[in-house]
Amino acid sequence: MERPLSGRVEPTAELLSLPGGYGTPAEPLTWPAVRKELESARQYWFATVRPNGRPHVVPLDGMWIDDGWLYGGSPETVHARTVLTNPEAAMHLPDPWKAVIVEGRVDHIDLDADAAKATAARASAKYPEYGEQPAEHYTTVRCLRPRRILAWTSFPTDCTRLIFT
Repeated sequence: MERPLSGRVEPTAELLSLPGGYGTPAEPLTWPAVRKELESARQYWFATVRPNGRPHVVPLDGMWIDDGWLYGGSPETVHARTVLTNPEAAMHLPDPWKAVIVEGRVDHIDLDADAAKATAARASAKYPEYGEQPAEHYTTVRCLRPRRILAWTSFPTDCTRLIFT
């Protein structure tokens, strides 16, 4: 189901139950702390599954906006083609010591002219090395909406599962 880019979601946080020998989580991370990591990241690892079942992982740029991850790329890329047939995907921040793993579904969202212009301005500010981004690149965006997020900054002490409903 397609959701507009507006509003924020408050997930439920719970400690992970880890296998024996891994340790016991004691204090969950807060959603604002995890959100901050998602917003400030410059690159993201994105995983999809091809129609034949083979996985595909690729590093991408993107932006965490209104509790969804917007990312781009040519419609000809493997990741863009795979989410058309299977929109279930995962995204992971690059730092394995401050892990944030997002599992969810990719929606294609049509933005009105004002929202496309604002999104292009945010992309230009976050990635100035690419130059000024034209609004027409953001009239339709791909957005990974989280179903759950696994995160930790001090394994196993703060291993947290965030559930989105």
